Amino acid sequence: MKCRALPAVLALAVTACSGDPEAVPSGQEGSPVATAAEPVAVAGPERRILAFGDSLFAGYGVGQAQSYPDKLQAALRARGIDARLTNAGVSGDTTAAGLQRIEFVLDGMETPPDLAIVELGGNDLLRGISPAETRENLGAILAELQERGIPVLLMGMRAPPNLGEAFVKDFDGIYPDLAQRYGAALVPFFLEPVYDKPALIQPDRVHPTAAGIDALVAATVDEVAAALPDA
Repeated sequence: MKCRALPAVLALAVTACSGDPEAVPSGQEGSPVATAAEPVAVAGPERRILAFGDSLFAGYGVGQAQSYPDKLQAALRARGIDARLTNAGVSGDTTAAGLQRIEFVLDGMETPPDLAIVELGGNDLLRGISPAETRENLGAILAELQERGIPVLLMGMRAPPNLGEAFVKDFDGIYPDLAQRYGAALVPFFLEPVYDKPALIQPDRVHPTAAGIDALVAATVDEVAAALPDA
């Protein structure tokens, strides 16, 4: 499904829906990575992290080198963590699509990851999928990861208020409920640093710019580092 013009309150609150090629808007190349001011030497064992999500991880509009997983890897390494991220973000993925491929992705990895970051649900909002279905799919993804003994950091999403009080309550409750049920760490709202800052959103009014991704990394790198199990 291709992105189209959306009301700002919806576009800034949910993830992207495009499966189109990852074109890089002019003026965004070479945006600096959000890392520590004084990087320290990388040390310790390699920490493998699976970034499993949609276009917010795939790097839509900025290219994979400017994607959240790539910049997060740089930020972790700047803190001395020998991080290696596998970017399994697919533009346009709903929670149902994620559920269909989670086993394939995990089976294809040479070594199980030390941590999985799961970021899905925005496309469910854009497509009008019921919160009950979103909950079921995300729960099944977390159950698969739990069965394999893989710790999870769940990136929460929030529904825009124009979808109605009942829908918002049902959807917003999905992420804290599932995190508690499956023992996952939780970022309550992944897009918190950018959703109300148009300068950090691409012209499609949905995807973060390279600078917006820097802001997302800066806001979540502590949670990612804390979610990594002891080496």
